[in-house]
Amino acid sequence: MDRPDRYTRTAIALHWLVAALVLAQLAWGVWMQTIPKQPVGPRVDAFNLHKSLGMLILGLVMVRLGWRLTHRPPPLPPMPRWQALGARASHAILYLALIAQPIIGFLGSAASGYPVRLFGTTLPPLMARHDALKAELSGAHAAVATVLVATIAVHVAAAMRHALARDGVIERMWPRRAGAAARAQVPPREASRANVAS
Repeated sequence: MDRPDRYTRTAIALHWLVAALVLAQLAWGVWMQTIPKQPVGPRVDAFNLHKSLGMLILGLVMVRLGWRLTHRPPPLPPMPRWQALGARASHAILYLALIAQPIIGFLGSAASGYPVRLFGTTLPPLMARHDALKAELSGAHAAVATVLVATIAVHVAAAMRHALARDGVIERMWPRRAGAAARAQVPPREASRANVAS
């Protein structure tokens, strides 16, 4: 059973799944730039996987956003107003960047004139080759990636700060073992009785 002071299990699972995919995607995006252009096969395969993962992340983020809109997140523990505002702002930036980045990348691929493949399936061409638009979208893709990395860094630093402070913020999203979750649901009086009995 979900607790009101924690995110739901679905929200927690989506959060950590998206986080793992985004970190892998960022690393993959940097690494694939180092692949030689000849022969074209390995580089093309790496870029197509990057596009596929990007669209997968977009789908998961949309599911996560829909879940958040229909399931109220737990309230923040008492904290300075600027920290609460910063938390909300960073979440908003993360959502915007994670939605915009795959769309920009997809449109850039479509403008390149090369076929766009998602997990091996070739998509119908969205537009004719447009080199100027492709260049603009590539610049936007790089800029959003920079914003995303900076926001993730701030997000992780804030999470570490709250973990060290043990103020209850990190526990709202941290996965819990079944045994720990079950013990947390036992009322204090019953828990003390169980300890005495043992």
